[in-house]
Amino acid sequence: MLLTFLLALICASQAQYQADWDSLDSRPLPSWYDEAKIGIFIHWGVFSVPSFGNEWFWSEWNGGDYDITNYLKNYYPPNWKYPNFAKDFTAEFYDPNEWAEIFANSGAKYIVLTSKHHEGYCLWPSKYSYSWNALDVGPGRDVVGELATAVRAKDLKFGLYHSYYEWFNELYLADKANGFQTTDFVDRKTDPELREIVNTYKPSIVWSDGDWDAPDTYWKSKEFLAWLYNESPVKDEVVVNDRWGAGTSCTHGGVYACWDRFNPGTLQSHKWENAMTIDYRSWGFRRNAKLSEYMTIEALLYELVSTVSCGGNLLMNIGPTKDGVIAPIFQQRLQELGTWLSINGDSIIVQGHGHHKTIP
Repeated sequence: MLLTFLLALICASQAQYQADWDSLDSRPLPSWYDEAKIGIFIHWGVFSVPSFGNEWFWSEWNGGDYDITNYLKNYYPPNWKYPNFAKDFTAEFYDPNEWAEIFANSGAKYIVLTSKHHEGYCLWPSKYSYSWNALDVGPGRDVVGELATAVRAKDLKFGLYHSYYEWFNELYLADKANGFQTTDFVDRKTDPELREIVNTYKPSIVWSDGDWDAPDTYWKSKEFLAWLYNESPVKDEVVVNDRWGAGTSCTHGGVYACWDRFNPGTLQSHKWENAMTIDYRSWGFRRNAKLSEYMTIEALLYELVSTVSCGGNLLMNIGPTKDGVIAPIFQQRLQELGTWLSINGDSIIVQGHGHHKTIP
């Protein structure tokens, strides 16, 4: 009885963060993140199959986008549905070790892969996404697990992006129709998924998105973060962003990513991140992209220096092809970045700017 009581006391003392923003926001930032400066974002999923428009292909098609509708009318059968694309998400040339080599040579220190974008397709064999994941349909592989192993072998930090909402999930749409007074989608799908990827892959970053339609009380994100900080296998090193419910961006959470391509141009009092794309028009791969629509190495270096000089980290995005290839244009930019950093890196890889608490 006494042992049980003591264990309960120990557990209670370890649960130092409560499920409220005052408590959660008091958590110091793990120091590795501030020191890293540069990360690589990877947007990859079923949207990489049409690779036309952008990663919002399904949503924009559903909304009647003329270019997408016309494209599909000309090249696909009249009864074509978006899930039909999944079988062609083959990833036959996906070599996670090759990817990790490219990333390491770029000078980046951490990787963030889209484990699940707004389309709901999971790049890991999730038990909460039957027949709509990379093991059941498409590559027939655990894409997340393979990349996690390869990236860590290069001594890089591995992180995962996860979208809260799914455009056309019936559970989500039902909750939305109920004014988010019901939480079936959260309880049965998205919260269990988040805990599944944390427990399985132990990501050093949990990059949340797709939160903006509903408040944090619907997503139960404060409860998730309290678990993440107090009990999860990555509680001491995990870094999170600020997209945890409507109104939380630039206000609550961990690192402030605020909005896409956020670069305030002045020193900030809170650690922040510039999540941006090398392709100006899309986060996913586009087969019809023009060279002029890719960031030049000069523009990329300016973005890096301006970001780091104001206390931010740069998270630069690439979009692999459906086959699992990092297109030569992306490889070239990453290689050029690595060459520049090998000469000038010490000038920007400096200690934290001192305006935020860090965990040493």
